[in-house]
Amino acid sequence: MKRILVTGATGNIGAEVVHYLCQLAESAEIIAAVRKIDKAQKRFSQYSKLVYRRFDFGNQDSFQGAFNEIDILFLLRPPHIADVEKYFKPLLLAAKTSGIEKIVFLSVQGAEKSKVIPHNKIERLIKSLGFAHIFVRPSYFMQNLSTTLLPEIHTSQTITLPSGKAKFNWVHVGNIGEAAAVLLLSFDTYQNQAYEITGTENKSFEEVTSLMSEIIGSPFYFKSINPISFYFRKRKEGLQSDFALVMTMLHFLPRLQDEPEISTNYTMLTGKNPTSLREFIESEKNAFLP
Repeated sequence: MKRILVTGATGNIGAEVVHYLCQLAESAEIIAAVRKIDKAQKRFSQYSKLVYRRFDFGNQDSFQGAFNEIDILFLLRPPHIADVEKYFKPLLLAAKTSGIEKIVFLSVQGAEKSKVIPHNKIERLIKSLGFAHIFVRPSYFMQNLSTTLLPEIHTSQTITLPSGKAKFNWVHVGNIGEAAAVLLLSFDTYQNQAYEITGTENKSFEEVTSLMSEIIGSPFYFKSINPISFYFRKRKEGLQSDFALVMTMLHFLPRLQDEPEISTNYTMLTGKNPTSLREFIESEKNAFLP
């Protein structure tokens, strides 16, 4: 039986990958790699066949036990970890030593074009170590509105970023998780390729806050600031320097790039249409109010 290990299993994307794997897998063992097994068991209590292994990105001693007899590794990068040499090189070497040959890595749209972001470095490392691989490159998460950006939305109904008028493509994390699950379960069909997973809409943050205002019936605002000010603002709020830098680049670099390409890969893999931004905001509108 094929064994699939999902890292970051209790996070936004990881939980969606687990959800769809448990729905779609008929002859595979799905294993959640988590720091706290008891907490994860409560989170995933509806999945009676889900297996758990202790795993911590920051603890190399946890790698060998988690990676033992795994066929395919679903790997993602926790937002607060940006040092590829310190964290991901030992992880990937341990995976190689443990006999793992196949990796599906959650990257980001445009990773191949930007050597300064961690995702690019991880993709290159996976290739250099000779893994059979699939790179999942999603666009900008709709759920950033209801997680990372939510505190400021609650405080002032404002989103402050160094994004200017740049367009972002907006994708639902559930769509990403479902596409990743299909790729994991049909790895040999899609291996050694990269698949962008996007929604159907390119919108600036100004357009998004306007749509939020229309749907929710209360005014929401977007404020653009320069990237240096944004970086130090995030540091003052308590973000680690690496995390603050990645967040700054994620929201500033699109100003220097072409408008994101829209992919049909989600529909090709699942036979469904992506979730629209309007559908997402309507489903979450109570969460956006103070």
